[in-house]
Amino acid sequence: MNFSRAIAALAAGTIFGFGLALGGMLDPSVIRNFLDFFGDFDPRLAFVFAGALAVSAAGYALSRRRRQPVLGGGFAIPAGQKIDQPLIAGSALFGVGWGMVGLCPGPAIAGLALGLPSIFIFTVAMLVGMAAHDFWRGRSVASEAVA
Repeated sequence: MNFSRAIAALAAGTIFGFGLALGGMLDPSVIRNFLDFFGDFDPRLAFVFAGALAVSAAGYALSRRRRQPVLGGGFAIPAGQKIDQPLIAGSALFGVGWGMVGLCPGPAIAGLALGLPSIFIFTVAMLVGMAAHDFWRGRSVASEAVA
């Protein structure tokens, strides 16, 4: 990765983290209260979703008008649109974990700056889970290639 791309990625990540903090998404109770329709419902997450959708739609529309990104390389737009069992299972697992803990990867990484042990423990567990998944997928892909 060249220096310009690294600086752009750092700036985008910093803006993203600041937006999460500004929207209150570093507080797990905000997520849990969003899911509590009949209790202490908190609609802030819906506004964060709406803002993310608007930014993503604008970025996608812009990418369709360009041949390549400003800083080189290519656009990573998925070609496949198949909804399969691994996608459904992974989405369900992500959603259940997010609802139980109130954190997902973005807020967890941004929340490390708060120095809270619970966010640190979640982030370590998340990274271990990601490594375990990659190890498992690597083994299953290798066994499929041998068979």
